[in-house]
Amino acid sequence: MSALALYLFLVTVSDADGLSWYSDAALCRQLSLDESLLDCARSELVRCDLVAYRKPIYQILDLAPVRASGPVHQIKNEHVALSIGQILQGVRQPGGAR
Repeated sequence: MSALALYLFLVTVSDADGLSWYSDAALCRQLSLDESLLDCARSELVRCDLVAYRKPIYQILDLAPVRASGPVHQIKNEHVALSIGQILQGVRQPGGAR
């Protein structure tokens, strides 16, 4: 759940290019996380290609469909968009959406 909170916070505060410069201390304070939970949440988002991180900058990445197991599934040559909940549910599953 920490990864979802971090992702939604970063989406909310990022600039037009998806960039955010919040420090670890500020993020921990805003999200009521300790530093180890923040590290785990950030690693999960990076692993799932939802954010890029190079201290101290975060960038929200596009949710572009890359393959059938990603955010968009192909059914009879039609694309079906998934909800943000379905996309982020993949973050919580081993080998989640990439």
